[in-house]
Amino acid sequence: MSEHEQPISMRFRIYRWDPEGGAKPRMQDYTVDGLLPSMMLRDALLRIKAMDETLSFRHSCGEGVCGSDGVNINGRNGLACITPLKGLRQPVEVRPLPGMPVIRDLVVDMSRFFHHYRSVKPWLIHHDPMPEIELSQTPAQREKLDGLYECILCACCTTSCPSFWWNPDRFRGPAALLQAYRFLADNRDQATEERLNDLDGPYRLFRCHTIMNCADVCPKGLNPTAAIHNIKKLMAEQST
Repeated sequence: MSEHEQPISMRFRIYRWDPEGGAKPRMQDYTVDGLLPSMMLRDALLRIKAMDETLSFRHSCGEGVCGSDGVNINGRNGLACITPLKGLRQPVEVRPLPGMPVIRDLVVDMSRFFHHYRSVKPWLIHHDPMPEIELSQTPAQREKLDGLYECILCACCTTSCPSFWWNPDRFRGPAALLQAYRFLADNRDQATEERLNDLDGPYRLFRCHTIMNCADVCPKGLNPTAAIHNIKKLMAEQST
């Protein structure tokens, strides 16, 4: 606690739904005393959980690394563990990530999200015999992967995308497409044609309308829109 910080009281309005209880979804109000402005939203949710043990939400590392505590905060997706309480409009509305089936309260079903992620084959495909030591990269080749590999799969970007809301079963979504380009950009990968063919068609890639919601909310500062644009460029080059 900073010597200049004074404890504050904050109001929260949290989405609640228990499918086993039979009641309809609702927003529940809480007031939490003794918070510090430098605390994160995750800290406040843990305080609320101590007050009301029926509240369900995901969290783990608390450092913006695991990506498990993605929620919608005052209408904008983000990670609760790295969202400071200071400056949040009250009552702070916390809802589950949009466009995903809700399991309970703030916990959503990520099955469809990970299905799309697996569909882009997020691993290195190398057809030639493997060298005895390593697949080497120059510093310049390695640099091309910066801004691609850091994704933590929190789904904040994908669930901010209207194209995913409208076509959740067919559009791969920003996170999956970012990972698709991560391997297309890797000089060690030898499946460019296969990867591009898998993304071809009107829905898997081309539903992106470049509105940049994904880049705006990414907690790691990544730009899936740019990656999608680069995939489209590779497709155009392949077809010429």
